Amino acid sequence: GMIALCPYIAYRRILMIKVLMHGCNGKMGQVVSRMVDETEGMELAAGVDRFLGRENPYPVFTSCDACDVEADVIVDFSVAQAVDGVLAYALKRKMPLVLCTTGLSEKQLEDVKTASAQIPILRSANMSLGINTLMKLVQDAAKVLAKLAAAAAKILGEVGYDIEIVEKHHNKKMDAPSGTALAIADAINEAMDDRYTYKLDRSAERARREANEIGIQAVRGGTIVGEHEVLFCGPDEVIEIKHTAYSKAIFGKGAIQAAQFLKGKKPGMYQMSDVIG
Repeated sequence: GMIALCPYIAYRRILMIKVLMHGCNGKMGQVVSRMVDETEGMELAAGVDRFLGRENPYPVFTSCDACDVEADVIVDFSVAQAVDGVLAYALKRKMPLVLCTTGLSEKQLEDVKTASAQIPILRSANMSLGINTLMKLVQDAAKVLAKLAAAAAKILGEVGYDIEIVEKHHNKKMDAPSGTALAIADAINEAMDDRYTYKLDRSAERARREANEIGIQAVRGGTIVGEHEVLFCGPDEVIEIKHTAYSKAIFGKGAIQAAQFLKGKKPGMYQMSDVIG
């Protein structure tokens, strides 16, 4: 019996996806760690976190360079300052990287793009499958409403739809507006030939809103996991498309699907829309 089992055990070991969790002691790092643990065919090889004040069932290192454990894919939920280190490590080890940290600088985004020539990188401002569906919906809505507005302008002389985004998060979130709100605005802009500029604050000047603006407002309070609302405001009517996150588990689920997707992929930039298919 034992002899017959050996190939099966070896086979399972080959199939097993070993994850290196970068930012393992943060809120999302802990969520992803638990979910990897519960996912068939995946295991946590090691974690990296500057802060060690937590018991983890896997080895934890204070920096990527100190980590000598073999893994198949890195999942990163950390802070922007830590991204340079994880990027350099992924390049050195030629490891796929699921990059979930938001608030990256222009230079960091350039570095990520450059790195993707050598390793597969999946970067998303929001790992939730629902938010990534919302992005598709708002792109379609923007196109349809622009056509309707153009037709109405011919007949009624009316202007089109003003687009506003309102995002709400817990009181511990550092960056504003959220990376997701900006990604939603980018998705709309991409669908509309980059006609929009973003207005993050209306208090600086006394002026009417421009037609080619997307206003983005940030609310911070309590323990709100994340709400993103896109408003298409036309003459006498408003269309709202909204996503509410009730738990961080949705981001963990997306990150795990992304890690499974990236293993064995060619170098390049990937997004959640590739994972969803």
